[in-house]
Amino acid sequence: MWDLFMDSGLDALLDTGKLLPFLFLTYLAMEFIEHRTGERAKQMVGKAGKFGPCIGGIFGMVPQCGFSAAASNLYAGRVITLGTLLAIYLSTSDEMLPILLSEGAPVATILPILFFKAGVGIVAGVLVDFLRKNPKEEDHQHIHDLCEKEHCHCEEGIVKSAILHTLQIALFILLVSFVLNLLVQWVGKDALGDVIASRPVLAPVFTGLVGLLPNCAGSVVITQLYLQKVLGFGAAMAGLLTGSGVGLLVLFRVNHHKKENFRILGLLYAIGVVIGIALECIWGV
Repeated sequence: MWDLFMDSGLDALLDTGKLLPFLFLTYLAMEFIEHRTGERAKQMVGKAGKFGPCIGGIFGMVPQCGFSAAASNLYAGRVITLGTLLAIYLSTSDEMLPILLSEGAPVATILPILFFKAGVGIVAGVLVDFLRKNPKEEDHQHIHDLCEKEHCHCEEGIVKSAILHTLQIALFILLVSFVLNLLVQWVGKDALGDVIASRPVLAPVFTGLVGLLPNCAGSVVITQLYLQKVLGFGAAMAGLLTGSGVGLLVLFRVNHHKKENFRILGLLYAIGVVIGIALECIWGV
């Protein structure tokens, strides 16, 4: 048993160490994009009107650390619609994109995932806005000045912020890799894959819950499991669709309509799980 722990820990350290330079360069690029386009993106989404879900879904693909948090603030002030908010939540990549890039995933793997998430977000957002009645005037409230900087440390400069992001995610990857290595060596990757494959409905239900975690842990776990071929595409997409980074956390903090917040959470979860189950059934045929 001790040898199992030692081997799993050493493998996790080596795997994480190899990723550090790629993670840092990825986050440095993300911080640069955030500083150059972040404010402009928020303004465009705020002024998009009925085209909000389309604009939100497209900008959600761009790796910006606080875009989902900014969207929560905009929705709390009723600057954007519910459909636009959901489009951004569903399309945002959180930590998925940095991990895919640092792991050397091929472009043919990354682009379909990004565009699929954006497509689901746009379609879901348009349908929600079409079916939903206009919010009452008295539901409008003041836009809180809660900046996403609280979460990404972007006010401290892009290099320092990139270093902090890299260290935070590296720690998550180290812990996740250690646990996965233990699990895979103890149970066996083939056995794990067989269990998940035999339950195409259960896996998306679980990963959808993991994706709702209001931090980077959810997307880190799901992306790692997908890259290791433990999770299928449908199960992975369920969790990656529901994963909106700190967006939900900010929403519950700034939007005073608590019942509405839970309805939004439930709707986000339902969309992710339904899409995931459908994909699992299709891929399993």
